[in-house]
Amino acid sequence: MFDPVQLRSFLAVTEAMSFTRAAERLGLRQSTVSQHVRKLEEAAGRVLLLRDTHSVALTEHGEAMLGFARAILDVQERAVGHFARSSLRGRLRFGVSEDVVLSELPAVLRAFRRRHPYVDLELTVELSATLQQRLAAGRLDLVLAKRLVGEAHGRLVRQDRLIWVGGPGAEPDTDGTVPLVVYPKPSITRERAMAALQRDGRRWRIACTSGSLTGVRAAALAGLGVFAHAEGLVPIGLAPVGPHWGLPDLGGVDFVLLGGKGADGEAARALASAIVADSGRLHRSGALES
Repeated sequence: MFDPVQLRSFLAVTEAMSFTRAAERLGLRQSTVSQHVRKLEEAAGRVLLLRDTHSVALTEHGEAMLGFARAILDVQERAVGHFARSSLRGRLRFGVSEDVVLSELPAVLRAFRRRHPYVDLELTVELSATLQQRLAAGRLDLVLAKRLVGEAHGRLVRQDRLIWVGGPGAEPDTDGTVPLVVYPKPSITRERAMAALQRDGRRWRIACTSGSLTGVRAAALAGLGVFAHAEGLVPIGLAPVGPHWGLPDLGGVDFVLLGGKGADGEAARALASAIVADSGRLHRSGALES
């Protein structure tokens, strides 16, 4: 029998590829997380992780355990949800930014649905700034979106940094101008990219504008330009641009929960708690994603 607590620590380490960051996500000491993984390895009789002072990597047995751990915890979650279903009812208007909607957020929402089957979820996917406008107008109850590092509004869920990404073989224009693929205004990543290039004295042009992640990704894959994106959510098929571009640093970005007038409701509080507790899943999944 594998201990679910140990399995959760193992999953957190594999998702963060760091014992330190895994401990932060779980709210535990690093030594405790290390002990959990060590005991799991003893129970399995196999080495699951290769680690040194700088890196963590899965062994072949670790890859196998990863699948088993997710399945075991999923079944346990379903069992707990079956016997702990709440009588909570109502409609919850939830907004999610393009960056995270195609991560493993659906798994978090599925678990929430099992525990609260009588809550009707109305999902809106938009740019972070647009979601915040709708929240302020009272058209949403809860929003999971980006804010810039240094800003104080919202409840922090996870931190990341913005990087420049592009398609295979992406290159600047022959005169050094940077071709940009951007979201329309208002867009946090659009403004950050332009401001960074402006400060660095680089010439740039807008090569393509799209209101969806699918469109931005397609433009980058077609070689139309590069764009700013969260490092932990880089779309499949794209990669950080090479150092020969000489592009400026874009800094960090926070993903936060923001509550509107309906955020005091029990359903909004329950979903917010579920997202924070499972924040380790808000990274790139195996599907097309941002």
